[in-house]
Amino acid sequence: MPKEGIHPEWYPEAKVICNGEVVMHVGSTQPEIYVEVWSGNHPFYTGTQKMIDTEGRVERFMRKFGMLDTSATAEAQEK
Repeated sequence: MPKEGIHPEWYPEAKVICNGEVVMHVGSTQPEIYVEVWSGNHPFYTGTQKMIDTEGRVERFMRKFGMLDTSATAEAQEK
């Protein structure tokens, strides 16, 4: 048994709310938990994640700081 008066109140069926909709129930010290992202609407879990073209970013960085041979990239773009 926990000591009386030193522990926060426990809510075994606390509501997790996302976009005004109850998405799950969990145990918590808060009766309602408001979240913006959860596994039901996160792109990684829903399969709608978009891949970012990082190659263009690296080339732009290297070109900016003079670390890229411009003749090599011109030949690659022609192919």
